[in-house]
Amino acid sequence: MSETPLLSINNIEALYGGVILALRGVTLNVNKGDIVSLLGANGAGKSTTLKACSRLLEAERGEVTKGIIELNGEDISQYNAYEMVKKGVVQVLEGRHIFSHLSVEENLMTGSFIQNMSKEEMRRGIDHVYELFPRIKERRKNPGGLCSGGEQQMIAVGRALMSKPSLILLDEPSMGLAPQFIEQIFEIVKRLNEEEGVSFLVSEQNAMVALRYASIGYMIENGRVIKKGLAKDLLESSDVAEMYMGGGKDKVSFDGVKYYHRRRPCMV
Repeated sequence: MSETPLLSINNIEALYGGVILALRGVTLNVNKGDIVSLLGANGAGKSTTLKACSRLLEAERGEVTKGIIELNGEDISQYNAYEMVKKGVVQVLEGRHIFSHLSVEENLMTGSFIQNMSKEEMRRGIDHVYELFPRIKERRKNPGGLCSGGEQQMIAVGRALMSKPSLILLDEPSMGLAPQFIEQIFEIVKRLNEEEGVSFLVSEQNAMVALRYASIGYMIENGRVIKKGLAKDLLESSDVAEMYMGGGKDKVSFDGVKYYHRRRPCMV
């Protein structure tokens, strides 16, 4: 018998405000030890899928109206967002959402409160985050709001790690970041997955980066999953190339097009 998925999303539909249909029969699995990429354009339904899993959807007047989401084979509809974190499922929201007035270290500490850690456990957790992200250790006393976008993303991921998660839902980690920060974030994702067994469901528009680090990929469009496969196979897929890189047999070439410049009028 196959192993029960860590997270199983089965044919869910989701509405906002009771009228706006955001997800239409989404189905996907995250197995223990997987990094799964959920790919799609802005507004495709990626963030809604993650918030349905973390139970944060209700905070935005959303709800899952059909289907079922299971964690280790257990229906999560009975749990709230607080209980999901206690069970090891933590979401890093799009746009980081750190506490700008708190110091970097105080931001990290907030991630530990839900697990009722001792001071020693909290210190070990913070030191572990600093070992992963030495850049934010240098700024540990600075207000989080004065850190760069890449540093704030590191703080947000570090804060999630403080709650000792088994599954991190990472929403658009590359948004607004310089390329070097994007690679650093995904390298840490890979390290946490390989060395500590943390599983990831990563929502991402940057398909080429996300698929390099993932084991499985899903493509979502207009609230529906339209393609699933091994990440290495999707990297070579013409569908991914057309959607994200403008490739494909119908690609229009502008090579050889002549350009004309308007002459400036003569001044008399």
